[in-house]
Parts: sequence; C-alpha cells; structure tokens
Amino acid sequence: MAQTTDAPSPATEQRPSRLGQWNSAVTSYYLLVGAAGLMLVLGLVMVLSSSAVDSLASDDSPYAVFRNQAQYALIGLPLAWVASRMPSRVYQALAWPLLGVGLVAQLLVYTPLGCGKGGNQGWVCVGGFTAQPAEALKLALVVWLGAVLARKQPLFDDWKHAAIPALPVAGGAVGMVLLGHDLGTAIIMLLLVAGALFVAGVPMRIFAAAGMAAAAGVAVLAIGSTNRTSRIMDWFTGDCDVQGGCYQTVHGLQALATGGWAGLGLGQSREKWSYLPEAHNDFIFAIIGEELGLIGTLLVLVLVAVLAFAMFRVIARHRDPFAQIVTGGVAAWIVGQALVNMGVVVGLLPVIGVPLPLVSAGGSALITTLVALGMVVSFARTEPGAAEALATRPSVVRRSLAVIGRTRA
Repeated sequence: MAQTTDAPSPATEQRPSRLGQWNSAVTSYYLLVGAAGLMLVLGLVMVLSSSAVDSLASDDSPYAVFRNQAQYALIGLPLAWVASRMPSRVYQALAWPLLGVGLVAQLLVYTPLGCGKGGNQGWVCVGGFTAQPAEALKLALVVWLGAVLARKQPLFDDWKHAAIPALPVAGGAVGMVLLGHDLGTAIIMLLLVAGALFVAGVPMRIFAAAGMAAAAGVAVLAIGSTNRTSRIMDWFTGDCDVQGGCYQTVHGLQALATGGWAGLGLGQSREKWSYLPEAHNDFIFAIIGEELGLIGTLLVLVLVAVLAFAMFRVIARHRDPFAQIVTGGVAAWIVGQALVNMGVVVGLLPVIGVPLPLVSAGGSALITTLVALGMVVSFARTEPGAAEALATRPSVVRRSLAVIGRTRA
C-alpha cells in the first residue's frame, strides 16, 4: 500500500512566515504609521479626560482644550501626509530656507509679539493665536543638519568640516531658545543634535567635545537660576516641601500609585481635580497611570519603543545618508523627549517641563511632531523594495469597497 504525504496547499506555500513579515520592506512604514496613530488617538482621549475639570473651573466648555487639540490634529495630519509623500531631494533643497524661517520665528519671541508662561519667554501671541516657534525650529534644525552633514561626510577626517558649520549654527539655535529661559526645550534640541551627529558618523573626539561643552552650558544655566537650582536640589535630596518644589512630583506619583494595575477607569482620576498642575500637558502620563493603570503606562512605553524600533530600522536599511541622519535626529528628539517626560513624572529626573509627544496637549508640538514623523515615513517608503511593495497593494479605499461588495454579494 503506497504511503501518501500531505502536500502543502498553494495558499500555505504563498503565506509568508512571521519572520518574513518582520523582514518585509514595508515593516518600518506600517510600524511608524500604526504606533503614531495609536499614540495620537490615546492622546486625544486623555486630553479630554484630564482637561475637562479645569475647563469647567474656568467657566469654559469641558471640551475646550480637547476641541483645540483636535483642531491641531486635523491641521497636522494632512501636513504629515504631504510630508510623507515628499522626496528626499525636496527636503534637502528646503534645508536652508527652513532654518532661516525657524530662526526668524524664534526671534519674534523677543519682540512685543512674544509672551511668557511660568518664567519662560517662548511663545508668540497674536490675538487669540498662540504658537511656540521653538517647536518649528526643531524641525528646521534637523532637516538642515541632515543636509549639511550628509554633504560633509566624506570630509569628516578634517575636524573643521565635521564641526563647521554644524556645531556653531546648532549652538546658536539652542542659544536663541535659552534666551527665553526654556531649558527643557533646549535640552531636547541638544538630544536632537547629538542624534544627528552620531548617525552621521562625526568623529568621537568632536562628538565628545561638543557633549562636554553642552553639559557645561546646561550646568551653568541651571546654577544661574534659583528656581532651577532648587528643583535639582529637591530631586537630589528627596527632602523638600510637599507644598513647594515637590508638589507636582508628589501628586504625579500619587496618581500613578492610585491607578494600580488596571486603573480607576477612564475619566475617574482624582488628581485632575485641580490637585496636579499641567495634568493635560507635562503630567498627562500620571493621569494615564491613574485612570488606565500600569496597563496604560506600559502601552505608552510599548508604542514609544515601536516608534524607536521603526526609526532605527529606517536608519539601518536606507541607503541615503540624508535620510539616515534626519531620522536619527528625529528619533533622538521624539523618543528622547518621551523618556524625559516619563522620567520626570516618575521622579527619575527633576521637573523641566517638556510634553509627552503626540499625547500631551499643545498645538505647536503636535503639528511639528506629526510633520517630523511624516518625513520619516517618506524615508520608510523609499527603503529598498518598499516602493515596489506598496505599489502592489491596493489602497485602503479600494480594500474597503471590495469588502463591502463581497458582503452585499
């Protein structure tokens, strides 16, 4: 009696393995779009939950802050889509004009149009419109660094080409932000510059010298401010007035501790009832922990990790040095800022006032972050084999219409 073996079906032969799916040319693209989209949706939900009480206390609609954030998202998403379709050569051509516009916009902060908050002079206020030019300057700086460093890469053996003009211009941009006493944003910009320099392959002696100079500058600025010095000392000693310098940190930790494993439930936060300042902004991660528990905070960490993995994958796979350097700067900016924000909330870092990307309330930060990620998505679309793979896949609209047609049939 002849023995028969089960031959694999054609469907089984064509089905890619899980390893093959992770090695797909479009993996970076889908990870970036998926993780950013989920963080944006989570952010909108949590902004509504964390801001409603304070809005009511200000005799405003409970949806006031959420409505503004949703409007900024509706502005940022089309801009991100456009950015995801622009080729690399367009960004390189726009590098110098973008930097010029960013520097001029930052200068407006120090004119009569500028306005301050919490001791920082970092906003432009015209009528009912408020913007933070430093966020746009981040985007302009990372594109400019990519264009300059990519062109200078073959000349890095000479330290002058490795350092000039990148370090003086970047230092000047950071210095303009520091003039407004916004140390938190300046630190994120330094992370951005470090990420771009590292991916570009700048010699370590230049990298180390620039790092020591930046650290010394931050230390001098911190020591020169009584407010910053007290925050740092409170963080080091852990012994400070709960009603003073440790107020936000203590209430942030109380929110996280109260949430437990699964949280109190969406909308059930107690700290947002005017106990925790900036609950919808710098300390929104604490409200996530209180309402969604450890599960919610781990979700945020996983999404940030997915963004980091996708951007590192673009750096490793892309053949264009400009795309690699810009992606490195954007990764250091967004991932670094997220880690700094969460580190502040859990008490690992002193309070320096930076928002959680894509999640915290803030129009300027949301729009520029979406555009920066859209730019990285454009690089992911041009990874080796990605354009061909995306061209063979039907659009979302066509897939949806096909499903509807089969359902009716």
